[in-house]
Amino acid sequence: MNIIIPMAGMGKRMRPHTLTTAKPLLPIAGKPIVQRLVEDILATSNEKVEEIAFIISPAFGKDVEAHLVKVAADLGAVGKICYQDTPLGTAHAILCAGDVLTGNVFIAFADTLFKAEFSIDTSKDAIVWTQKIDDPSAFGVVKIDEDNQILGFFEKPKDFISDLAIIGVYYFRDGDLLKKELQRLLDLDIKLKGEYQITDAMDHMLKNGVKFYTDQVQEWLDCGNKDATIYTNQRVLEIKKDKEQLVSASATIQNSVIIQPCFLGENVRVVNSVVGPHVSLEKGVVVEDSRIVNTIIQSETLVRNANLKDSMLGKHIVYNEKPKDLSLGDFSTQL
Repeated sequence: MNIIIPMAGMGKRMRPHTLTTAKPLLPIAGKPIVQRLVEDILATSNEKVEEIAFIISPAFGKDVEAHLVKVAADLGAVGKICYQDTPLGTAHAILCAGDVLTGNVFIAFADTLFKAEFSIDTSKDAIVWTQKIDDPSAFGVVKIDEDNQILGFFEKPKDFISDLAIIGVYYFRDGDLLKKELQRLLDLDIKLKGEYQITDAMDHMLKNGVKFYTDQVQEWLDCGNKDATIYTNQRVLEIKKDKEQLVSASATIQNSVIIQPCFLGENVRVVNSVVGPHVSLEKGVVVEDSRIVNTIIQSETLVRNANLKDSMLGKHIVYNEKPKDLSLGDFSTQL
């Protein structure tokens, strides 16, 4: 089986955190988003993964490329870097990894993590993962029969058709056929709002006899903006707390309280502080005289005299809150 991870977006909604770090490499509970995604995919299948194609922008740079190749190698696969120079839609992005579109193929967009308990049924023609949502009008949705076989694909329907939203995770038994269908969209210039969409390719495949099925995930975790990323970090900490070693043996905790679940990376130092729950402190972070809740702090950052909640700090930051000089009279309320 091959895996394709489209991730060429520049992550503008995540700025300033994506000014120096590609969004899929931002950390979630101690691991880059894209690494957690690939690990979750591998956990769903007994198939050997041969290649993992990462579709990126050339602007990401060689350091990012080397990091992605290492992620694949650490998981026993060959990492391949593919470029999408211009954002022309989901179908165009996947086709940029055309050499990997062969045999069994799993496709997942890199700003999505998920919690699910399923195994890929590789005997099926295709599987599209979904989740029930309250307002499906902003998403692609599927209509299904009683056997979970897909009857149709609908992109951002104005009238209610289904509450099963497509989350951007797919399996195809015949990657070569998918490649032909994606190329057909480009050859015939079939676009929706100026972009080539995978749903148009799947709809044509469905009408020509390919049987699509859906499976639902328990949770769909988005990393599209700062608040969503912090929430995803919180949920991943909860999900992984009994499955992973989240506190490094080299972390130093002095006169402090750690309220689990938290991630403490290598050489983290926490002094005179209360940290947690749902805090991720990446490699080399130092926290002194602070209270921190539901926050991600990236590597080599120093935080002192701080009271942080629902926050996200980048790498190599020095953040030191200054003591306040107050004069409050009786019965005052400070908000």
